[in-house]
Order: sequence, then C-alpha cells, then structure tokens
Amino acid sequence: MSDRRRSSLIYSKRSLHGQVAHDLGGRILRGDLAPGAVLPNEADFSASLRVSRTALREAIKILAAKGLVESRPKTGTRVRPRADWNLLDPDVLAWQWAAMPRAEFVREIFELRRAFEPSVAALAAKRATQEHIRVMAEALDEMDEAGDDGRRFIGPDTRFHRAILTAVGNGMLRSLSSVIETALTVSMYLSLDTPRGQHHSVPLHRAVYDAFRARDAAAAQQAMNELIDEAEDDAQKALRIKRPQARQKKRREAA
Repeated sequence: MSDRRRSSLIYSKRSLHGQVAHDLGGRILRGDLAPGAVLPNEADFSASLRVSRTALREAIKILAAKGLVESRPKTGTRVRPRADWNLLDPDVLAWQWAAMPRAEFVREIFELRRAFEPSVAALAAKRATQEHIRVMAEALDEMDEAGDDGRRFIGPDTRFHRAILTAVGNGMLRSLSSVIETALTVSMYLSLDTPRGQHHSVPLHRAVYDAFRARDAAAAQQAMNELIDEAEDDAQKALRIKRPQARQKKRREAA
C-alpha cells in the first residue's frame, strides 16, 4: 500500500497530534511499546518526540479512545493489554497492516470480511434501491474497463462494495461501514500483485450484481462468499510472490 493511500486511511494523521498518535500507535502495534509499558512523563516524552506537551496530550487522548493506552493519576500513562484494544477501529486496523506478519494479517482481514459482508449482502439485496443498483452497474463497467490494471480497478471495486453497505439500510450495520471499507481497501492492496491480475473477479462481482437485480438474498450471500474466497486466494498468491522478493531485498541491503 502506498504511503499516500495509507495516510488517507488514517484520518487522525492530518494534524500534528495526529502524526504523534500515528507514530505511537504504530509503535504499540509493533510491540516497541509493549502492553503494560509505562510511557515516559509528559515533559520528557514530548521533548524526545520534539513536539509540544499539548500535541502529546491530544495524541494520548486519541490512543486512549482506541483502547491502546490508559492514563491514571500518579501512575501515568500505560499501554493497555491487547485484549482491550479496539482492533476494528480503522486507524488500528491500518496500523496492524504495517505491523503484523503478513500471513496472519491476511487470514484475519478475510475472516473479518467473511463474518460481515455475505450477511450484509443478503439483507441489502432485498433493500437496494434502483440508485444503488445503478451505482453497482457503473462500477462493474469501470472494473471491466480497468482490466488487470490493479490501481485503476480499486476505485470502482470500492464503490461497488460501498453501494452494498449503503443499501442495507441499517444504521447499526452502517456504523461498521468504515471498518469494512478499511478492510476492503487493505485486502484490495494485498491482491495487487496477484499473477492472474484483477479482471478475473469481474464475473464474481457480476454474480453479486445479478443477485441484487433479482432481489435474491441467498444468491447474493453465496456470490459474496465466493468473491471473498477468490480475493483471499489472490492475496495469498501475491504474498507468496512478495516473500522471496523481501528476502532478496534484505540480502542486498546487508551486502
């Protein structure tokens, strides 16, 4: 994933305190700041980070809201146990992308998608308006035109899935849309280097679209499951390609 795209996932990175939160959040997810670790006092920590105490304080508030740290009088700010982290927060999800072993992340990201998207598709197939179906059709045409150009493919692919999330018409489920969209975007970038390209997934998307046009909830759920299965297979194949490339890069850097 490009740095530019990654920063667009992390809304809090747009301000100074957001940049500090991004830095500290990454350290926590990488294990540089382990659960139970106590952060340095505010004066020393802000000096070491070369930011104001106000910026640090606001960054800590962001991390606390995501369940990563807690601040208590007299004991200071401590990294919370991993079980307390809000791993579905879009920022935390993006930090996991940068920090976790790729194979483990691929498995978890697709388990997340599989847990939500097929059921959402089944509901949305019955509730989608003609406008939702029109957006899906336009996105399909753009995916077809993009062919195997992965970076052109991602935009319409995202719009296709966003239309489904919008069509479900459930406020509680819609509140999860940012999480699912982040998972979608990350998994799409994971699949960019698949040897067979992107175009092969167009018929799978079209099967979802056809189920929506027919208002067939069961068909929509099955088609979405098949689409996610294929996307995970693409991501795993891309991962197998990247592993030897990463090893070669490390050997060149060490030489």
